[in-house]
Amino acid sequence: MSNLKYRLLVIAALVAASLWALFPRTVVERVKRNGVFVTDTVQRVPLRRGLDLQGGMHLTLEIDQSKGAVVNPSEALDRAITVVRNRIDELGVAEPIVQKAGDDRVLVELPGVDDPERAQAVVQKAAFLEFQITDESNALERALPRLDAIAAQVQPGPVAPGATPAAGGTVSPRPGTLGGLLTPGAARPDTAARDSTGRDSTRGDSGRSVASTDSARRSDSAGRPRPTNGAFSKAVQPGSLPGQYFVTEPDYVRLQALLDRPDIQAAMPPGKVLRWGADTIADPTRGVIYRALYVLDGRPIMTGEYLTDARPESDPVEGNKVTFTLNREGGRRFQNETGRHIRDYMAVVLDQRVMTAAQIQSAIGTSGQITMGGGTLQRAQDLAIVLRAGALPVPLKVAETREVGASLGADSIRNGLLALGIAVALIVAVMLVYYRLSGAFAVGALLLYILLTLAMLAGFNATLTLPGLAGLVLSVGIAVDGNVLVFERIREELDRGKPVRTAVDEGFRHALNAIVDTSVTTALTAVVLYQYGTGPVRGFAVTLLVGIVASFFTVLFVTRTFFMAYLASPTRAQRPLSI
Repeated sequence: MSNLKYRLLVIAALVAASLWALFPRTVVERVKRNGVFVTDTVQRVPLRRGLDLQGGMHLTLEIDQSKGAVVNPSEALDRAITVVRNRIDELGVAEPIVQKAGDDRVLVELPGVDDPERAQAVVQKAAFLEFQITDESNALERALPRLDAIAAQVQPGPVAPGATPAAGGTVSPRPGTLGGLLTPGAARPDTAARDSTGRDSTRGDSGRSVASTDSARRSDSAGRPRPTNGAFSKAVQPGSLPGQYFVTEPDYVRLQALLDRPDIQAAMPPGKVLRWGADTIADPTRGVIYRALYVLDGRPIMTGEYLTDARPESDPVEGNKVTFTLNREGGRRFQNETGRHIRDYMAVVLDQRVMTAAQIQSAIGTSGQITMGGGTLQRAQDLAIVLRAGALPVPLKVAETREVGASLGADSIRNGLLALGIAVALIVAVMLVYYRLSGAFAVGALLLYILLTLAMLAGFNATLTLPGLAGLVLSVGIAVDGNVLVFERIREELDRGKPVRTAVDEGFRHALNAIVDTSVTTALTAVVLYQYGTGPVRGFAVTLLVGIVASFFTVLFVTRTFFMAYLASPTRAQRPLSI
């Protein structure tokens, strides 16, 4: 009797724990936001749904061979998967699937994503960060005749002039369009902060002034005649910084096509690279949109490989920005390099696009910031995510994209629950009709089995998918199979004339080996499926494996406890067993 009491207490405790695990509630836990773990109150969802049940986004990424041959695509793709997974984790997607398909593709499934375009941009972005010094030698001015001559052979006749920058050959950016390094700098003379001397300035991590502009500077100040009728010379207008130029949006399209030509690239100034600005600048008075073009030193003074952290921030004066931190080695190199380029202008280049540029007033240490200009806070958050996760080792492009609607997921849930309900109803009917009272014990154990299986999945933070529902339905049959083995052995013992209690004990003891054999072989199959299967197959394997453990417990412990409770009465033990 004492043993029976403890058994009933264990079952009651498991039922209570299972109900607690499956009950949605608000909990206080540490969550990762913007790269930092903070304590917050979150709504806990016991059983998270996968892409096929919840809806979301499916992406197939592949190596972009158009940007250069990849030496070892399989190894590079393995490293790219790590970067992509880190970025998705930063996005806060629950239970994403990121896996390799072949040697050149990555499969990504994002359940519950409500902004597919943002997720695709974050996953695909290369995020290669460089700090490069702008050109002060007027290298592009000297190369203009060569570039114009080559362009004339490709496109006879001058390029339509379009709109030209404001008087004086410079463009004053509209407030909130182009940002400066750390705080608004020389690239934004109309909105930059003024220091005590009246100069535009920005400050570094130690509070020192690191960028200033006394007046607008012209990159064509060498005094030599400047060509004005060629495709390049007519479209490119000097800006306010050394190495900075402006091009109207129509000319930008034409020049970009020319710059992609090998003969144009061969005529470029040696040791220099051309990079377009990330933002466009609108001149509302003229109704013209400009794009900045920068001539930079080919060798960057620092890359993002030393970056350890990046966080988005919002400032009422500077706007949205991203503060970054370098490790000790990177800080030392950055300080040495910027110390050699005092009074030079430095551009922050992300994926070959100039995010911002400013003058170096003093050496910069381990931290700084990138202003986003008119960019939104979400854009700053996305930039911080890709910088923290690191640069992709190979360029990726989207080969296939699919969106799974929430309505389709609801249909899958409804059909899956319908299949589970039909399976349970048929099993209950067969067990009650064929095994009578003993079948009722098995039905009670089956209901507890379903509760324990769902609770274990919730405890493991598993994601329920459509194959997972199939695994649950299959494991219901496996759970009843163990009871069938026990009941048939009890019948054999009763046919031999043994007392009811003895027959029950012998039935469980003799059926144990068969139950263990079937459970172990099925569990091994589930383990193999999990190890070598893909996302949906893994979901099926996890549900099946958890179901096997739960069924083993309910058959040998719960069902036997029900028999013990029934036979605890001496009068019942003397009656024939309803089996």
